[in-house]
Amino acid sequence: MVYDLEQENKEILARYKDLISNTYRALDEEQNKLIRKAFDIALDAHKDQRRKTGEPYIYHPIEVAKIVANEIGLGATSIACALLHDVIEDSDYTYDDIKKIFGEKIANIVNGLTKISVMNHQNISIQSENYRKLLLTLSEDFRVILIKIADRLHNMRTLESMAPDKQKKIASETVYIYAPLAHRLGLYNIKSELEDLSLKFNNPDVYFDISEKLELAKVNREKYIEEFRKEVMEQLEEEGLNVSIKGRAKAISSIYRKMLKQGVTFEEVFDNYAIRIIYKSDAKNEKFLAWKIYSIVTDLYHSNPQRMRDWISQPRSTGYESLHLTILGPDKKWIEVQIRSERMDDIAEKGVAAHYKYKEGFRANSDEKNFETWVTEIREVLENQQSLSTTELLDNIKLNLYSKEVFVFTPRGEIKILPIGSTALDFAFSVHSDLGMKCLGAKVNGKLVPISYILQNGDQVDILSSQNQKPKADWLDFVVTSKAKSKIKAILNSEKNQLVEEGKEILQRKMRHAKLNYNDEEINKMQKFFGLKTSQEMFLKFQNGQLDTSDIKKYTEGKGLLSNLLQRFRKSPTKNELIHDAHDTNLDMIVFGKDEEKMNYSFAKCCTVIPGDKIFGFITISDGIKVHNDNCPNAINLRAQYDYRVLPAKWVNEESFKNRIKIEIEGLDRMGMINDITAVISNNMNMDMKSMSIESNNGIFLGNILLEVKNKSQLEETFKQLKNINGVSRVKRI
Repeated sequence: MVYDLEQENKEILARYKDLISNTYRALDEEQNKLIRKAFDIALDAHKDQRRKTGEPYIYHPIEVAKIVANEIGLGATSIACALLHDVIEDSDYTYDDIKKIFGEKIANIVNGLTKISVMNHQNISIQSENYRKLLLTLSEDFRVILIKIADRLHNMRTLESMAPDKQKKIASETVYIYAPLAHRLGLYNIKSELEDLSLKFNNPDVYFDISEKLELAKVNREKYIEEFRKEVMEQLEEEGLNVSIKGRAKAISSIYRKMLKQGVTFEEVFDNYAIRIIYKSDAKNEKFLAWKIYSIVTDLYHSNPQRMRDWISQPRSTGYESLHLTILGPDKKWIEVQIRSERMDDIAEKGVAAHYKYKEGFRANSDEKNFETWVTEIREVLENQQSLSTTELLDNIKLNLYSKEVFVFTPRGEIKILPIGSTALDFAFSVHSDLGMKCLGAKVNGKLVPISYILQNGDQVDILSSQNQKPKADWLDFVVTSKAKSKIKAILNSEKNQLVEEGKEILQRKMRHAKLNYNDEEINKMQKFFGLKTSQEMFLKFQNGQLDTSDIKKYTEGKGLLSNLLQRFRKSPTKNELIHDAHDTNLDMIVFGKDEEKMNYSFAKCCTVIPGDKIFGFITISDGIKVHNDNCPNAINLRAQYDYRVLPAKWVNEESFKNRIKIEIEGLDRMGMINDITAVISNNMNMDMKSMSIESNNGIFLGNILLEVKNKSQLEETFKQLKNINGVSRVKRI
């Protein structure tokens, strides 16, 4: 391709100027010099590189730096690191070079980001031990987490240039790891955008359908907000309050979650947007003014007390502060109203980074301390839990990312914030690990309770302990915090850890004799070859003799489980097998991989697949290739954790196949309703109805129908005609 280099250089300079002029924090001359130096080094390092789109590669670090500077709100050090984040990996510049030019702090952050990038390019599974190292890297300096989130956000915004299978892998990994991290750091806008973009690539039909409907509803939404503003603003101004009122649509992914959870259509999700009232205030009157505005709004409109949320008196552990209420608005429909000061809004937008702005001179805030405690917990869990698989580690850490909280008190009156559902034992571990290990019971509000007691907001907890107490396996059944789980497992698994180490030494010796290198890549391949979930499981099998030298020999001859599995699935069945299995497998129906090969397969039981659905194949260890619907509830986890076992799949001859699916239909009961439904299915669509059950309750009917469907287009046309029947309110596939 021919590139206009002069025009590109102008664009690069314009983007750099835009970065400098749109920072969240004011930059002094020294900070501007630092950023300029980082930009010059990055420009030199990436001068001959281009992105998959054909654009100069330098556009990417500049855009990441913009996100860091403006959307996250970090300072000059982080902006410089964002500009340099790919320099060590992609150029001749080394860690020592960066350290010499910028100092140790910046060099360490850039090096941490480099480690993560290298791991991602290796296309390794979350099952891999390298992901443990990735999480350890993230916990070394919280700026590494924030810059990595910015890097991932820009990659998600430009994901169109990637191949479809790569898009799904990256999108699944994003919603599995990076969105929860953004949520925990208080970056709610970024968390929502990451989830929305993940939905866009994992389930484009749903994403664009909701997006179009939100756009169509935009005019009515703006009209409604203007009406609310007129009614409320007059009262607020009479009280001398300086406020702004704005509305916002809820995130597409959030609306979709509600549709799935409540089993409703887009039109039936009543709170798909919210109104925000933001007021100016000094530190002294901040809480008082929030409740004053609350009083004015609830005088004008009826509120729903069950949906009241006070995160001003007790902020979330992420630092989020706001007053949420649900009112019966101008059109007599329920709508959420959020009341917050400019400072609260800033923290809600920028998360942990905004705390530094208000650290001096406004009021003492413990949120930064809460964040540091959380990072320390992650580090502790990672360093102490060598026996856990990386998936278990992630689950332990993610357990506390999205969870709601309870606020409880120590005997001295100090507040402890724990996930909802936490027990007295979780509380003991949150105070100190040793106290948790020796916990016998607790006194809650002066009353003796067992260690499994579930804590309630406002409980005062006094832990009773004994030197003779030791952790027991059943403790894992009721603790919910990652710290408690990890500490208990650490003790229970101490003997297992010793055996794992012995097994590792045995395997190292055997690999040396077989002239195999002992490294992460080889261990991962070997683990997959033997069909084991973790490397620890493999070490244990070598320790107890279940695996030995003969198995190492088989591995060296086979070199990789997946290629063997694929070879086995490629075997052509006999003519008799084809006739026998025609109904179940139909080998001419689906082809797999880039070469569109015919392979033996069966359909997964966790989702329903009909011809025309978007699908993928998944290589199981013992049960062949399973075909899943792209919208399968397990799809994201499979792609995020086992992407190396996911196969692209496509339909070949969908018309020759019939598939049974169940649909649910609901509406107003009336004479002739069943006749109208069966007429559409049997007469109009010429479909075979295998079973039908209808229940009527107080004028509302609910029916389940089992249909034999040829393909997706036939099903969609059936849905369309059923929805047009007078009185039918909802039709969905189940």
